[in-house]
Amino acid sequence: MLESVGALTGSPWIYAMVATSVLFDVFLPVLPSGVLVIMAATAAAAGTGAATGKVPHDVPDILVLTLCATTASILGDLVAYRLAWRGGDRLDRALARSPRLSLAQERLGAALARGGGALVVLARFAPAGRSVVSLGAGAARRRARDFLPWSALAGLSWATYSVALGYFGAHWLGTTWLATGVSALALFGAGALATFVMRRA
Repeated sequence: MLESVGALTGSPWIYAMVATSVLFDVFLPVLPSGVLVIMAATAAAAGTGAATGKVPHDVPDILVLTLCATTASILGDLVAYRLAWRGGDRLDRALARSPRLSLAQERLGAALARGGGALVVLARFAPAGRSVVSLGAGAARRRARDFLPWSALAGLSWATYSVALGYFGAHWLGTTWLATGVSALALFGAGALATFVMRRA
């Protein structure tokens, strides 16, 4: 089945699928965008000869995949941020009803106010963290220049990590479902670690 995904990797459709999934998972965190990125990177690695130990000659596919996932992540954050900015009192009341969202919004505000955006980067890896941070920044009327650079760094970090997992997983374990599964577990592990660190902060 990975071969069929590999066939898509060489066409624009795989990039469209990745972009759509990453763009919308800020609103639907259940979308498996990370797993899709890993599968695409694993299949792309098969096409570059990574699994056979040969020097890859088709690396731009990996770079395009990373750029595609990064750009979609930033755009999704921006859309959520702007919608929350315009949400007004209704969104503020919705956030206030959830102690978790209220706490996350307060932490985000404090982090951005002191010039640190590590929370934004960490949240990109945590389950639903991206949604909370993007919506929280917009609802709190945080300045775009304080939020978007960190959103861009978060998107690039997440995309690079996800693509690297798929690519090097294929290199070490072959282009099999085992490689994809191990890589997905590593992605979920990073999410769990990010959640733990955010709660301890």
